Amino acid sequence: VQLQASGGGLAQPGGSLKLSCAASGRTWSYAMAWFRQAPGKEREFVAGIIWRSGTPYYADSVKGRFTISRDAGKNTVYVQMNRLKPEDTAVYYCASTTRRESPMTASFDYWGQGTKVTVSS
Repeated sequence: VQLQASGGGLAQPGGSLKLSCAASGRTWSYAMAWFRQAPGKEREFVAGIIWRSGTPYYADSVKGRFTISRDAGKNTVYVQMNRLKPEDTAVYYCASTTRRESPMTASFDYWGQGTKVTVSS
């Protein structure tokens, strides 16, 4: 599975961005997720989605501001990020897993290359 993330950029505090992650190759996944890593910090889970059911999962830090979704026809997962904060600044990675576990705790098999999000005025 190859994952191609896109959509990062510069946003002002309170602004919005939408990230996309397109999967190609052997595309079956049980779940996909977005993680992020800020400078000097460990990578953290942001949001995940069970591919078949569309059930979303969110980190507490983004709940109510971010929305994860998927388009099965395009093999693409999205995260709509609203009310962005400077602390959302990070490189965002999408990932895919075939493990039938919650995306909040699962190990992920495939990773995209990352897309940088900067929130600054």
